[in-house]
Amino acid sequence: MTATTRNEPGPPATRQKRPRRGDAEGRQRLRDGTAGLFIHIELAIVAFIVVFPLLWVVGSSLGPGGGLANATPIPENASLDNYVHLFTQTDYGRWYLNSLYVATLNMVGSVILSALCGYVFARIRFRGRKVSMLGILILQMFPSFLTAIAVYMLFLNFGLLDSLTGLALVSIAAALPYNTWLMKGYTDNLPASLDEAAAIDGAGRITIFRKIVLPLMRPMLTFVAITQFTIPWMDFILPRLLLQSQDKQTVALGLFQLITNQYLNDFTTFAAGAVVLAVPITILYIVLQRHLVTGAMAGAEKG
Repeated sequence: MTATTRNEPGPPATRQKRPRRGDAEGRQRLRDGTAGLFIHIELAIVAFIVVFPLLWVVGSSLGPGGGLANATPIPENASLDNYVHLFTQTDYGRWYLNSLYVATLNMVGSVILSALCGYVFARIRFRGRKVSMLGILILQMFPSFLTAIAVYMLFLNFGLLDSLTGLALVSIAAALPYNTWLMKGYTDNLPASLDEAAAIDGAGRITIFRKIVLPLMRPMLTFVAITQFTIPWMDFILPRLLLQSQDKQTVALGLFQLITNQYLNDFTTFAAGAVVLAVPITILYIVLQRHLVTGAMAGAEKG
């Protein structure tokens, strides 16, 4: 009788444990939560660094006295005396109107010239186009104050010294290379088929630019307008160089006199002037914030 052999059961095969889906999702949520916590802490620190000096300036403008030794973000005896003194005992109103004139002229001129230059370099092919673009790129690498002596001699020969209009022209010329590159990069992203369709219908270049391209440039034009309106309010070097008479002083020059006069040293009035100066610019940024962000992002896509 033949003996049959039975297969003895061997050791059970080891099964690899698979991570549960819920555990993986829990760990991912934990990592995301930790990263979000650190991001919020970092943003809170940055916000404190940015906001605290602003609160300190506002508190100083509402505090008593002319010095900043006892200035605090929340003054104990807050009053508007510094603001009253600013408008009654100084020429702040004249300084403000002078800066407003320069800023408005700079904004309008920069928008018109940058739109035209951007359209020309983006849509029209002409001899010397690449060389001109390279020259503009090189020019925007140098800060405007490097040409201060040359600008002074040029204005002296043409009789433009102590002129607010001349100061605005210098500001327009100084920012034109950068604004031209912004507008060119933005116009390159606009579909050229719209221009071609309008040209087939018989429209000229001026009509195409005015009725088709210019409305599409609105986000970037808004960005250029805001930045060029803001720059002259804080510019000090060129006004200091080109303006001489007291009735042509800008806000930057006038406020500087308040803290450099050895008989005055009125820092709290200076703080009040800085707050009044920041109000219209802040409102303009808030109202046009959507166009500002859209224009900045669009211009960064392609240069």
